[in-house]
Amino acid sequence: MASGHLTRAEALAHKGVRHACHVMLYCDAQALLFGTISIRHIVLMQMRFDGLLGFPGGLVNPLEESLEAGLSRELMEEMGMAPPVSEEDHVASCYAPPTSSSSSSSSTPPLITHFYVKKVEEEQIRALEKAGPSTAIDHGLEVLGVVRVPLYSMTDGGGLPSFLSNGFAGNARAQLLDALTRFHLVAPDDLCQALATCTQILARTAAALGDALALAEDKQQHSS
Repeated sequence: MASGHLTRAEALAHKGVRHACHVMLYCDAQALLFGTISIRHIVLMQMRFDGLLGFPGGLVNPLEESLEAGLSRELMEEMGMAPPVSEEDHVASCYAPPTSSSSSSSSTPPLITHFYVKKVEEEQIRALEKAGPSTAIDHGLEVLGVVRVPLYSMTDGGGLPSFLSNGFAGNARAQLLDALTRFHLVAPDDLCQALATCTQILARTAAALGDALALAEDKQQHSS
């Protein structure tokens, strides 16, 4: 994430850009999975309308509201609750990687993302998980549900390696990886191993999808 980093002040000084704020909410936890695997921490992300994983938040107009006020507004819309996020929770600002739609349209202003990390209590995490389906106006529309990030790795590649092999919106995967190490939620050696296993999972997935595509094309040719 170091590439293209901006200070908060530098980011706000840029003209002709869009701004988006997102936050990673997490807490400490003592639970055990299957009575043996330590959960250690709960980290929240969400499944977006496009099937990609991301952090809660969205577009903010600094000319009309502060970054933190805009983030709170987005949290209320997407999660039904808005834990207070302050400037002290700001972690990084950077240019978002271009998407296929933005790169094809020169009229789309570049996007600067502002990433926050907020530690809360486990009771707040559980309340947030319940609030979305019942009170968030964007639940089932822009947001399809809140998910927890598994911070453990299993011998068969389950847990964090499998989670990282999913599709992520923009730079959300990079933001997650940076936060996990920055806030000591996953040991560096464990994270490296999880990423190595993730690349193996992705290679197998690509091969399986290639086989599926070849089969579908073969059926299409025989049906035409």
